[in-house]
Amino acid sequence: MANTLHVDVVSAEEQIFSGEAEFVALPGESGELGIYPMHTPLITRIRPGAVRIKVPGQTEDEFVFVAGGILEVQPKGVTVLADTAIRGADLDEAKAQEAKRKAEELMLNKDSQIDYAKAQAELAAAIAQLAAIAKLRHKGR
Repeated sequence: MANTLHVDVVSAEEQIFSGEAEFVALPGESGELGIYPMHTPLITRIRPGAVRIKVPGQTEDEFVFVAGGILEVQPKGVTVLADTAIRGADLDEAKAQEAKRKAEELMLNKDSQIDYAKAQAELAAAIAQLAAIAKLRHKGR
């Protein structure tokens, strides 16, 4: 297909998505990125958030939550190397709320011997996951 690009979304645990797409949108380090076929080559870090993949012939986009990672764009392909990746259908709002609550609790506990930067990163990932769930839920309406 001339108007598609190959997309791979992988984490350390597994390959989450591999296939053709018309368009990919994801949270880049400097803002939201939109990738179409024949995009200029690019390597950048990605922030926690939702990767939206427009698959040809499907009315619903594929959603994958990533908790950061690296994006590589070539004219005919996109590779997302995610720290953690979860299929949109597998996102668990209760788990994300609990992770957010625990991270906030750790940050408020001044007596705790925690790594503050790690707690901040966990909080950011939980908030991004909740935003991805909200976006996915809104899309379904």
